[in-house]
Amino acid sequence: MANPGTPTFDQLRIFLAIVDTGSFAAAGRKLNRAVSVISYGIANLEAQLGVMLFDREGTRKPTLTTAGRSLLAEARAIAAGFDGLRAKVKGLLDGLEAEIDVAVDVMVPSDRLGKVLREFARAFPTVQLRLHVEALGAVTAMVLDGKATVGISGPITEGVERIAAGQALMVPVAAPDHPLARMDPIPAGAARDYTQLVLSDRSRFTEGRDFSVVSPKTWRLADLSAKHALLKEGIGWGNMPMHMVEGDLQSGALVRLIMPDSTEGLYGFWGIWRRDLPPGPAAQWLLDEFIASTVLCKSHEGKRPV
Repeated sequence: MANPGTPTFDQLRIFLAIVDTGSFAAAGRKLNRAVSVISYGIANLEAQLGVMLFDREGTRKPTLTTAGRSLLAEARAIAAGFDGLRAKVKGLLDGLEAEIDVAVDVMVPSDRLGKVLREFARAFPTVQLRLHVEALGAVTAMVLDGKATVGISGPITEGVERIAAGQALMVPVAAPDHPLARMDPIPAGAARDYTQLVLSDRSRFTEGRDFSVVSPKTWRLADLSAKHALLKEGIGWGNMPMHMVEGDLQSGALVRLIMPDSTEGLYGFWGIWRRDLPPGPAAQWLLDEFIASTVLCKSHEGKRPV
């Protein structure tokens, strides 16, 4: 049984142009070729594949044969692949990164992150992106170690260039059956008598340091979702970003704690990068979009940062 030959990309372009325009003449105008060149290209493609792609008998308009219809999707996929290859090479020639690593603080609202990354995918379809979600100093550590090109970090931003990129309101919460949630009012110092769930990371920047820790009794977790789940189980109390627990507060799954020695406050975000490794066009666009999407918690201005 005969094996098909290998068509050229130009032959596939001619094939798709005929399908899209509806005639050999229109395909010639689209590709700026003579009709005879279009006919010759299709004849060679059919000879290479060993099948007829168009039915030319009894009609002025070329009609796809069964074989032509079955090969159309593959031809479009190959053409799209070539277009993607050309776009990527053009980006490299223009200085556009082939790929970037981005480290983002776990406190960044997921809807804000999703919107920015959706627009990034549209603006830079040829750039591959690796997203790392970290806590506290781990974002800065990734940028300084060269494992991330840019970062959206919390307040731990030592040794890097930085620019303000918004805030998130942090509030102390507990399950409704937690002892603190049942106190009204909560006496000063009462929070110290109960286990506080604390988000931590293993980076060198937070070793031996505590942030908004009140109680000497702590459970330390590196995962914000795990902390959220344990809070709802009533295992302890702790600070959470308002955007993550707003639904729980409305449903009653969690209660906001109003304490005299409150740990409530604003958690600032910063766009960061290394001075000796400045972001390229795609990474800089990402930083600019995060800054442009900043939504300040104006109703909570004046509270001290977390």
